[in-house]
Amino acid sequence: ILSERPEQTPGSAVVPSIEGTRPILVEVQALTAPTPLALPRRTAIGLDHNKTSVLVAVLEKKIGMTLYNQDVFLNVAGGIRLNEPGVDLGIIAAIVSSKLEQPVPSRTAVCGEIGLTGEVRAVSQIGQRLKEAERLGFTHCILPKNNLKNIPDTIKMKLTGVETVSQAISRLFNYTAKRQE
Repeated sequence: ILSERPEQTPGSAVVPSIEGTRPILVEVQALTAPTPLALPRRTAIGLDHNKTSVLVAVLEKKIGMTLYNQDVFLNVAGGIRLNEPGVDLGIIAAIVSSKLEQPVPSRTAVCGEIGLTGEVRAVSQIGQRLKEAERLGFTHCILPKNNLKNIPDTIKMKLTGVETVSQAISRLFNYTAKRQE
C-alpha cells in the first residue's frame, strides 16, 4: 500500500491503523484548494464523511486554520476503508500538510483520536501499531501522550507524545496555532 507513496509531498500522512486484529500502515491523502462556491466541498473516499467535517471544524476552531473558503478532498490510498478513531490525527496531519504546502517528514507516522475540544486521545493496541511502523522503516511517531506509558521496551523509534491538536501540528510543521485550545 505504501510502495507508491511519494515521499516529501505535501498532503500525505502515514497512519498505523488496526483492521480487525491486524496492524496495517496506510497513507491518508489530502488536497485543499480555494473554492468559489458558497459552501466548500468536503469529499472523503475511504473515510467517514461526517468525521471529516468534524475534524475540519476542529482545525478551524482550535488552531485557527482558515478552511471555510477551501474545498477539502481526502482519500485513503489503496482503496481501504478506515473506520477506527486512531486515524484522526493522521487525517488532520494530511489536511494541514496540504494547506501549508509542507510535507510530513517521510519516516514519521501519526496516530491518535481527536476529540471536539482538540484533545488527542489514546488509541488501542499502540504496541502493535508501533511494531508494524518500525518494521516498515519508520523512525518517528507522533502519538497521544497517554499512550506513552504502554509502549513495549522493544520499540526503538523516537516517540513524541502530544496532548492537543495544536501540539501535534506544532511538532510536525513548526506551526503556531492562531487560537488557544
